[in-house]
Amino acid sequence: MAKVTGIGGVFIQAKQDSKALSQWYAKHLGLKLEEYGHATLEWPEDTAEDRGLTVWCTAAPDSDWFAPSQASFMINYRIDDMDGMLAQLKAGGVEIVKGPESHENGRFLWVMDPEGNKVELWEPKIWDDKNKDL
Repeated sequence: MAKVTGIGGVFIQAKQDSKALSQWYAKHLGLKLEEYGHATLEWPEDTAEDRGLTVWCTAAPDSDWFAPSQASFMINYRIDDMDGMLAQLKAGGVEIVKGPESHENGRFLWVMDPEGNKVELWEPKIWDDKNKDL
């Protein structure tokens, strides 16, 4: 049986200015934009203990997981340094919606992009109950 093996891309349709939205992600989240305006994330560059993985799931219709966004999606970006990212976002004037929080599988932080999409940032850790105390 054929099967899904990973996430091949994340595509966001801008509500206003696609270049400005791309620049926000480059400036505040460190995405390196190519000449044509896209970013390519490569797993070999990920230094996390889990060696890279992507989680896929659905949310219940009455879930408030994506709030305060009105979008029916939320993208989780793996990051390599939560403390550095938090300082970078604060220095850039980006409002923190929630976090950082420590869970069994790492640290999480949530922000909104300039078009009102909630963005989840995840510093992965190997699953361990002790990570919740970090």
